[in-house]
Amino acid sequence: MHIFTVIRQILATPAFLVGLVTLFGLLLQKKPVEHVIKGTVTAIVGFVLLSAGSDFLQNGALKDFGILFNYDFHIQGVIPNMEAIASLGIAQYAMEVSMVMFLGMVANIMMARFGPFHYIFLTGHHTLYMACLLTVVLNKSSMTEWQIIVSGALMLGLFMALLPALAQGEMKKVTGGNGIALGHFSTCGYMIAAKTAQFVTAKEWQKMPTARRPEKIKSTEDIHFPTKLSFMRDSTVGIFIVMTSIFLLLSGIAASRTDLAVLDLSYKAGGFQNWIIYALIQGAQFSAAIYIILSGVRLVIAEIVPAFKGIAKKIVPHARPAVDCPVLFSYASNAAMIGFFMSFLGGIMTMVLLIGINTWYGTLIVPVIVPGVVAHFFCGGSAGVFANTEGGVKGCIAGSFVHGILISVLALTVMPVLGTLNLSGTTFSDADFCIAGILFGNLASVLSNQGLFLLCVLGFIVPIIWEQTVKYRKSLKTD
Repeated sequence: MHIFTVIRQILATPAFLVGLVTLFGLLLQKKPVEHVIKGTVTAIVGFVLLSAGSDFLQNGALKDFGILFNYDFHIQGVIPNMEAIASLGIAQYAMEVSMVMFLGMVANIMMARFGPFHYIFLTGHHTLYMACLLTVVLNKSSMTEWQIIVSGALMLGLFMALLPALAQGEMKKVTGGNGIALGHFSTCGYMIAAKTAQFVTAKEWQKMPTARRPEKIKSTEDIHFPTKLSFMRDSTVGIFIVMTSIFLLLSGIAASRTDLAVLDLSYKAGGFQNWIIYALIQGAQFSAAIYIILSGVRLVIAEIVPAFKGIAKKIVPHARPAVDCPVLFSYASNAAMIGFFMSFLGGIMTMVLLIGINTWYGTLIVPVIVPGVVAHFFCGGSAGVFANTEGGVKGCIAGSFVHGILISVLALTVMPVLGTLNLSGTTFSDADFCIAGILFGNLASVLSNQGLFLLCVLGFIVPIIWEQTVKYRKSLKTD
């Protein structure tokens, strides 16, 4: 009986469960003993590092940010950040998230092998974050634990194959080939940016006389930026600069009204005597926390993804790999930088609008979404690449700006379905997460437990049945 208790505790500890998944994958590939030991231990340590970064962020800079923002503006400021919100969800639903992630990866292989979407999703940290999102919103229902795990895993597997398929047309234009796909759960945002760029370009060309129309749209890559701005491509530096600027503003306003030591901040406990030094350290701590979380995620993913990829190759040899969004930056680096700045500007404009709404009514009507630099850097940059492909410089500017507004509005809209995480001072930032959360969070409120479970099962099985039926009919015609 004691051994079953130990096994249950191991499975309920996410670090050990991730280690077991890695161990299983490496053993299946018949890796050497030293490789198996190294990979398993690295995955466990990486998950512990992720949790440590989450605690450091939640109890440090993020907490102080919320206190300062509320004191300065008497409103609730929320920073969308995938790493922060996912780590909180993992801490609350550790075992369920781990199982949804593992079974979701299996479901992805099944969909790629038997369904119409032949893509293997290799962006492991987004797999983890989507598993967390689905677990959190499905817990709003009264489904049993096993139903939540099965439903979440099936939907995760479907998204891992479906969303790369939706973006593949644009990926072919960006990369010039069909060898790789995009595995990043902000696909809907990128596609909307691309469609916006198409619309802007079409309108401009309609107004332009035929004789004056250029042979091709001017690309962002025809622009030469000063090398002095290249440091902004480093996300750690970008986060530090943006968050330090925000902390300087918030701390300066608060310091002009009161002694920061009387607020519930780390100012007094940290022995600070100058608000400028305090703001600089808070910006550095925020950046450091994100770096720690990302480092932990990279350690975990560096071991899980190769094991998963090796197994998938043996089972689904014809599938395309769906990889992380930074692969896009090498195809259009200028578009990525413009996309980042314009998306961030769209986020700032949305923040100002939300502050204006609260000011107009004289009370807190809606939380204020403060643009998170991580989301706007990676997602905004990727949206810029997609938009540039469809509309050149002007399309990139317009598409990225709309993308920035979109992910801010979606981040706000998904908050009510996040349960207790709604009070954490952060939220999901990327488009696909927010859309999935809004959809399943509201379905969990209106459908019965059995109805929601059946919907998830059918959502996964129907595409497979359709694909197999089509193949069978083709085989009959061939015969």
